[in-house]
Amino acid sequence: MTTMSLALTDSATMLRRNLLHARRYPSLTFGVIIMPIVLLSVFNFVFGGALEKSSGGNYIDYLAPGMLLMIPAYITASVAVSIATDTTKGIVNRFRVMAIAPSSFLTGHVIGALIQAMLGVVAMVGFAVLIGFRPSANAVEWIAAFVLLALLTFALIWLSVGMGLVASSPESASNMPFPLIMLPFLGSGLVATDTMPVGMRQFAEYQPFTPITETVRGLLMGTEIGNNGIISVAWCIGLALVGYLWSSSVFRKQTR
Repeated sequence: MTTMSLALTDSATMLRRNLLHARRYPSLTFGVIIMPIVLLSVFNFVFGGALEKSSGGNYIDYLAPGMLLMIPAYITASVAVSIATDTTKGIVNRFRVMAIAPSSFLTGHVIGALIQAMLGVVAMVGFAVLIGFRPSANAVEWIAAFVLLALLTFALIWLSVGMGLVASSPESASNMPFPLIMLPFLGSGLVATDTMPVGMRQFAEYQPFTPITETVRGLLMGTEIGNNGIISVAWCIGLALVGYLWSSSVFRKQTR
């Protein structure tokens, strides 16, 4: 077998390992999928009446596309904790003496988390439809929205891998992604940015989640996207590169 085929085989093994862990310890997966759905329910049913005017229509139609980005944000904590658990409990040291590709350890975590996150996105879409979400997207627009969400998830997972690698314990790793988890709340996911105070509005408009939210909303609801699509892809690629290079550098130092 070639080096590439061996790496792919080892990555598939690590992916299987991580999916088995997710099944045996469902609490992290539960949090990733259920908490965003709970937040969607709270904002729609508790605050929806008060926020209806700012959305310019049915609030759930405005809210749901933005809340879909909570899944990629919430998966970061799960990934960081899983990585930190493996590195602090000596699993990585055991892998070092085994005949496996070192990169497969990270690849398995990344792909496993991506699968869980996209299942969470599907679950949230289904729940949103049940409580009144009525998207107008065609098949191509749905695919584009899911691809963008997958790209964002991929980027944030690599950032959280780096956090897990540098964390001193799983407990500290669970706190490090907190700024990423908060960003969807500080963008246009809940209310339009023009309703915010000046300083907050400027921050909301220039942070990565706002153009991504507007792009997903435009794809699913037919609102104007403008240059948000290009900005969103650029943010995702940039974050993915930063996360990958950081994680790879830290991992190489730890496995020398």
